[in-house]
Amino acid sequence: MKKITIAIDGYSSTGKSTVAKMLAKELGYVYVDTGAMYRAVTLYAMRKIFIKEGYFDKEALIRHLFMVSVKFQMNEKTGIADVYLNGENVEKEIRTLEVSNFVSQVAAIPEVRKLMVKKQHEMGKEKGIVMDGRDIGTVVFPDAELKVFMTASADERARRRFEELKAKGDDVSYEAVLENVQKRDQLDSSRKDSPLVQAEDAILLDNTHTNIEDQFHILLQLAKDRIFGRC
Repeated sequence: MKKITIAIDGYSSTGKSTVAKMLAKELGYVYVDTGAMYRAVTLYAMRKIFIKEGYFDKEALIRHLFMVSVKFQMNEKTGIADVYLNGENVEKEIRTLEVSNFVSQVAAIPEVRKLMVKKQHEMGKEKGIVMDGRDIGTVVFPDAELKVFMTASADERARRRFEELKAKGDDVSYEAVLENVQKRDQLDSSRKDSPLVQAEDAILLDNTHTNIEDQFHILLQLAKDRIFGRC
């Protein structure tokens, strides 16, 4: 059975990562959460105080990029790969609202994107991969056999993210989460380097009123159609 490259792009909190993990597991493919890679770099910048509220020393971060190592390592308990920053498991730390507030600014830096895209190319050179992010189908793998662009209303995405954070015990408000979602939409879509746009040949999936299981079955059928040459 031939292997293909599956690129899933879209707005924040559309459930890209969740459904991509499910799809990769079903197909026996490698899953790569590129958003987590940018979050790890953001966490590094925050720890070095290169970025904080109202301040961002981009040049300092660029100078230190050679010291940033981002890798994925399988978690035997969860069966999912965790993100490691310079050898430290930071899976929990990178999922906070604070990191979310800065990640779009960090991801907009061309030098950061160049480094992450290089790593992503290395991960996907053998195909048999499901990768989600903002520019996978437009920049990282423009020749991917299956491209999907996921979207949903800002209100619904904020509600999902709010419930996820509350379940983890984070003290956040819905209003703060909605503001973060809207801010990230604007930054991701307007940045000069690799902005968030739907690839011309990507399939649009609006999941405002669609649950994860239905999304998974839609994507699985799309993947099978391409794997077995039915489209």
